[in-house]
Amino acid sequence: MRIAQAGRALTVLGLALGLAACDMAPPAPAPNAPRPPADRGDGPSARSQALAAHYARLERDLRARGLLRMDGGGPDTPWSDTDLMRNFERIVFYDEYAPGAGFRASSGRAGGLRKWTAPVRFSLEFGTSVSDAQRAEDGDTVAGYAARLARATRHPISMAGRGGANFHVLVMSEDDRAEGLARVRALAPGIDPATFNVFRNMPRSIHCLVVAFSDRGNPNSYDQAIAWIRAEHPPLMRKSCVHEELAQGLGLADDSPRARPSIFNDDDEFALLTAQDEALLGLLYHPDLRPGMTPDEARPILRRLIDERAGGPV
Repeated sequence: MRIAQAGRALTVLGLALGLAACDMAPPAPAPNAPRPPADRGDGPSARSQALAAHYARLERDLRARGLLRMDGGGPDTPWSDTDLMRNFERIVFYDEYAPGAGFRASSGRAGGLRKWTAPVRFSLEFGTSVSDAQRAEDGDTVAGYAARLARATRHPISMAGRGGANFHVLVMSEDDRAEGLARVRALAPGIDPATFNVFRNMPRSIHCLVVAFSDRGNPNSYDQAIAWIRAEHPPLMRKSCVHEELAQGLGLADDSPRARPSIFNDDDEFALLTAQDEALLGLLYHPDLRPGMTPDEARPILRRLIDERAGGPV
């Protein structure tokens, strides 16, 4: 999630690593399996506790100011077909950060349309320190959200076991960082140093992130993604990270201050995917919009699809 002035999520999309199925780590025990309390040491470290306290204060402050809404938008947030067209172009064809350059801002130039053409299979993995109660809660969140994304996109999206997944959601505390970094290395052995350092050197202001990878033969078609969610977040902020990072990992890469109601906006008004965000996903995954299309190529198709929305879903 993105917290104006206080924090933000990081999305690094469009990396061409040429990963193949043989690069994937072998199957391991199910990540949701309960672990004995002894495996979790003597409780969270002071650093992890400080982060948890910081994020709890931040969530309380945001909600006290009427932010982190969960209603998806209403009569106070009207949006038109013109808004949808403008927001689609900004969020889909631009990047917040330069691919493969860590925290460096993007060039501001439009790129090609990017999305998944293969089925998306989410897995959820937890660091050793994460409690069984949180594992159960986050498992329900991700499974329910995967079903919602499948409905919004009409693309095959489902949950999978650790060995059969291609979109890996890692829920890690600071105490699990070495464990999580080892998992990133196993999942993406060809990851470049700048991108790996994004995972290794996350400042407190980065609440969660996603990195999507594409094959060298088709750089605009994703085939793997890794999302990192901080376990120290309170429940709503953790759920907000899931909503934003998983949707961004599908191809909604940028933010726009004009997008409302939307989670793709740094104002943090909305915590969870909105009705307009679902429309953006539905447009992105329409088969007439193909990976690699430029804004000029996509624009007439978008106009037609948006016009058709008046008669029902795209």
